[in-house]
Amino acid sequence: MIKFLLNFKIIFYFTNFILIFLYLFPGSLIGLAMYGDLGTQPKITPDYIVSSNHFYVFLFISIIGFFAFKEQKQKKYLITYLIILSIILEIFHLFIPARSFEWGDLFGNLFGVVVVIFFKILIKKYGMFKD
Repeated sequence: MIKFLLNFKIIFYFTNFILIFLYLFPGSLIGLAMYGDLGTQPKITPDYIVSSNHFYVFLFISIIGFFAFKEQKQKKYLITYLIILSIILEIFHLFIPARSFEWGDLFGNLFGVVVVIFFKILIKKYGMFKD
């Protein structure tokens, strides 16, 4: 079990590194790979109030983080880290060329984290999965 959780931590750290790199890169490397254009950002699904791409990424990273860190104190640090990371990365878009700060992106980041926290609370309360 310990080795399994260690793999989740490695995946969590690796995905965080990739996220930070892609988030701070001036332009879209994924758009470059898919469309041959640094200025084009691919869309997974249409945006509504929040950016769907940002929501999915932070949902994914939050899920991995909750699997990787089991202790309650670690989860509190994880939640704080994810919320601060989502805010800081979006604020950096004010200073990075070819990137722009968008409220929908910020809310997508935060909503991805909050959804995982909400489901974790529900699971803990109703005992679907025991820690």
